[in-house]
Amino acid sequence: MSAAAVFSGWHLWSCVKFSGFQLYAVEAAENLEIKCEGVALGSDAVVDDVSVAEVWKRLETDKNAQLVDVRTRPEWAFVGVPDVSGLGRRVIMMEWQTFPDNRVDAGFQERLSGVLEAAGVKKDADLFFICRSGGRSRMAAEAMAEAGYARCHNVADGFEGPLDAGRHRGNLAGWKSAGLPWVQG
Repeated sequence: MSAAAVFSGWHLWSCVKFSGFQLYAVEAAENLEIKCEGVALGSDAVVDDVSVAEVWKRLETDKNAQLVDVRTRPEWAFVGVPDVSGLGRRVIMMEWQTFPDNRVDAGFQERLSGVLEAAGVKKDADLFFICRSGGRSRMAAEAMAEAGYARCHNVADGFEGPLDAGRHRGNLAGWKSAGLPWVQG
């Protein structure tokens, strides 16, 4: 099964292949064509949005839950990272898109699966994926759900949340805005 969509005014150059499907985007004149081939629509893999407060509560109470930050190294270094050390935990940090070209990392599923396995995280554990505002983390969570991880969740509003009226992040919603612990990378 395949699907395609065209969006005007967007510029994205990404290509990623997951088990069973390939997602790629190509720029054509002023339009961007996004194609998804071989996607099993109606899959059992469901990714839900979870508030940052709920994520924190689940990390406090569920020793098997894991937070995965899929932003880029520069974001970790210059914007900060969630600090779960007070819970006796660490955040798994794995870029969904490479920097500086912003290409989806075709090896993401395999690399993250290896890190999760090495950390003793089972495929039925709650995995919470976070990025800047919830877009990349949703795609990463969906990819890992397709890889067989049964309980993948997107952290709604991400680390910084949406832009405010002054076009700044971190004031309206997200991890930082909620006052949850974070450190400068």
